[in-house]
Amino acid sequence: MKQSLSFIRTNYEVPSNQLTNSNNLLERAGYIHLQNGRFISYLPLAKRVLFKIEKLIREEMNRLQANEISLPILNSFQQERPSNDAVSKNVELFHIQNRKSEELYLAPSHEEILTSIVKEQIKSYKQLPLVLYQIQTKFRDELEQNGLFKSLEFIMKDAYSFHNSKESLDEFYGKMEQAYSTIFSRLGLTYKKVVADLGNYCGEISHEFIVLSENGDVTIAYSNESDYAVNIDLAEVITQHFTHAEELKELKKQKFSIDPDKDEDILNQLELPPEKIIKTKTYKINDELLVVLYRGDHQLNEVKLKNLLHVKNLTLADDDFTREIIGCSVNSVGPIKLPVQVKVIADNGIKSISNGVACANEDGYYYENVNPERDFAINAYEDIRYIQEGEPSPDGIGTIQFAKGFEVAHIFKLGSTYSVESEALFVDEFGDKKPLQMGAYGLGVSRLFAVASQFYQDGSGFTWPNSIAPFDVHLLTENVENEEEWLVSEQLYNILSTYQFDVLFDDRHTTIDEKLNDANLIGLPVQVIVSSKVQQGIVKVQYRRTGETFECAKEELIDRLNEYFRVY
Repeated sequence: MKQSLSFIRTNYEVPSNQLTNSNNLLERAGYIHLQNGRFISYLPLAKRVLFKIEKLIREEMNRLQANEISLPILNSFQQERPSNDAVSKNVELFHIQNRKSEELYLAPSHEEILTSIVKEQIKSYKQLPLVLYQIQTKFRDELEQNGLFKSLEFIMKDAYSFHNSKESLDEFYGKMEQAYSTIFSRLGLTYKKVVADLGNYCGEISHEFIVLSENGDVTIAYSNESDYAVNIDLAEVITQHFTHAEELKELKKQKFSIDPDKDEDILNQLELPPEKIIKTKTYKINDELLVVLYRGDHQLNEVKLKNLLHVKNLTLADDDFTREIIGCSVNSVGPIKLPVQVKVIADNGIKSISNGVACANEDGYYYENVNPERDFAINAYEDIRYIQEGEPSPDGIGTIQFAKGFEVAHIFKLGSTYSVESEALFVDEFGDKKPLQMGAYGLGVSRLFAVASQFYQDGSGFTWPNSIAPFDVHLLTENVENEEEWLVSEQLYNILSTYQFDVLFDDRHTTIDEKLNDANLIGLPVQVIVSSKVQQGIVKVQYRRTGETFECAKEELIDRLNEYFRVY
């Protein structure tokens, strides 16, 4: 393509928003347009990158004999579906009402819809296994947004597999793991596969693929001596907690010197060692008050708590509900003298506290010299905190380290959950009806683009690998007014295109410095510069990622490029 005819507009001013450097660089290099930092338009360069990512994904899905489909984004709550109620209560769901007052929504996933379709079409074990996938725009009402990394509208590949046995599902789950690993390896991205929370899904197990990055929004916990790696939400704490051998002191009630309602971490103002502080959170679960205790030097893990309670969502109790039951504000709740109907769950770390401090269930007061069991009762001790770096690895080998990254894929072994709800059955070889076994496999296409854009850049712009670069070669004419330079440039453009190289030809009437700056910003793998040396039959070549520069005869250019692209 000739650059003079392309819709590529570079900008060297940093956008005035709070987004990450990669979002800003994509906007400056003319890949995307961001409206109010929230609404993303994919411009021609971005579309080319996305097309290559999607092509790569389709190649791996085809190897798995997967069938590509397209399911409706717009769906109705009035459909007869077992999980309608759960879907309608999803806070991230976009709700729409049409002119007939019919309640519609934009589907965040398609497990139920596809299961109902398969239910109609698949009747026998002879038709299984079956794998279906789509690449589609999804919508999610994200509370926090970050350009391409987390947006209201994004591109996703979601696949679903249907099987006649758990063994078949297990086998395919492993194949999909390998397919995803191949995709990320082909993109040159460093990643870890980790055990992850099922979230709002019902199933057996799930795994996330995390591309490692210091700027990532996900933390993983892994052993420094084994293959153990999980999302930090699921890392089990096996540290043993022992009570310190010190004399138990007399329990005393004290008055706060500041207003407790103005600081929810009021106990931190006492300037005591955090491991002496008993922190409290209160939740409203099924119209009952739940009090949760954890140590001041630990962080409560609500994912563990949610899974322990077998609930999909946790709701913090408000002041009105808390005062009705306990008689104080949320910030003043403590474990001592709670009403008998209030259940108390404590993290295992609470066992180690002696002569600690806790709020007194009375606004403005706290207790000192608080000791578990002596001063208050606990319904259950559980592992409900986040693991910390340096603690023993849950598999018993090595210690825990943390790493940051971006989640780019999440796969689920769902089993028969959705098929039982939908009565999606098949007849096995013995003539018995059984529920389909099912897997779901998500991969963020636009998220991969965003992550790759962060990984492949330097101080001058992008450094795309050929696998996803929008073009292979950036051909630059130093002086388009020079007849010989122009003729040779056009000849090279035609020859390169004939040899199946995808070329962006900068034929603009501007300075070579501006062209080089734009070329570096756009970041194509190879830059070919036609200058006055073309009179000697010489062109200049630069490899963008390595910075290697050399001159060669124009007749040798094709061989040199073929050699380069064989390696990269």
